[in-house]
Amino acid sequence: MDNRTGEIEAFLRSVDAGSFAAAAQQLRQTPSAVSRSVGRLEARLGVRLLQRSTRALTLTPEGEAYQRRAQAILHDLDELEASFTADRAEPRGRLRLNMSAPFGLHRVLPVLPEFLERYPKVTVDVSLNDALVNLVDERTDIAIRHGPLRDSSLRARKLGSSRWIVAAAPCYLERRGTPNKPDDLDAHNCLNFNFRRSIEGWSFRVAGALQQRSVSGNFLGSSGEALRVMAVSGAGIVRLAHFLVGADIAAGRLVPILGSCHDGDTEDIHALYLGQGRPSARVRAMLDFLVECKTPSVCPPSASITDHGRQGQ
Repeated sequence: MDNRTGEIEAFLRSVDAGSFAAAAQQLRQTPSAVSRSVGRLEARLGVRLLQRSTRALTLTPEGEAYQRRAQAILHDLDELEASFTADRAEPRGRLRLNMSAPFGLHRVLPVLPEFLERYPKVTVDVSLNDALVNLVDERTDIAIRHGPLRDSSLRARKLGSSRWIVAAAPCYLERRGTPNKPDDLDAHNCLNFNFRRSIEGWSFRVAGALQQRSVSGNFLGSSGEALRVMAVSGAGIVRLAHFLVGADIAAGRLVPILGSCHDGDTEDIHALYLGQGRPSARVRAMLDFLVECKTPSVCPPSASITDHGRQGQ
């Protein structure tokens, strides 16, 4: 029997680590053994996957394509084995979790120590990123996403919903006045994201109909936390989730506005993960924990795992 799985693992670890030496430490092999494994893989395929230099390893176009497919294959193999052991296995191993920075900072990280204490053999690898990531390319086990889901093979578990709030600092409203209707926002500085979101514009209900309104301002940020800090400082008006600005409103640092025009403006929150069968023990443990902790701020979480569409990988 050949050692193709070992060669694939050596290749992927070398790419992630950036060198054969770093990959060798992770695999508990010598750098020369890792290099030979990758070399055998390239020889069998008849293409060069990596460009070697004294400073770093660089993927060739063929290497990039092979990396994507190889990651998916190894992930499917992990899922296959986990499907036979999930019911009796203790959760263990590395679990890669991706979510927006505000949701992670305000909702997940504060309760994560309880999960680590409950499952000491699980290592949680958290990435906070407001932009959408590809679960396969980034080797992510669970990605928490806000908003409508798109069609795909990703599976989703609904965690709950979060209410949107339009707000500004008292000093800004004293200086610029308080808008009384959505059209008044044209004369105001509205702080917004600098990347494309699942729904563009701000949602308001006018004469009983839901409308998406374009807004503009002189500050764009890559994180809801950045927008919150700017709003508290008096830079302008923001539309952010209640879990992010609730404490500022309670403390008087922000004042909610236009509430009658966006009452009931909520956004579903899902945990997305890969796989067709039963999730691994560590993934299932994290999904159950997120639901148990009621991480979203409003609406009861769903208790069932269902197949839904992709929230932009």
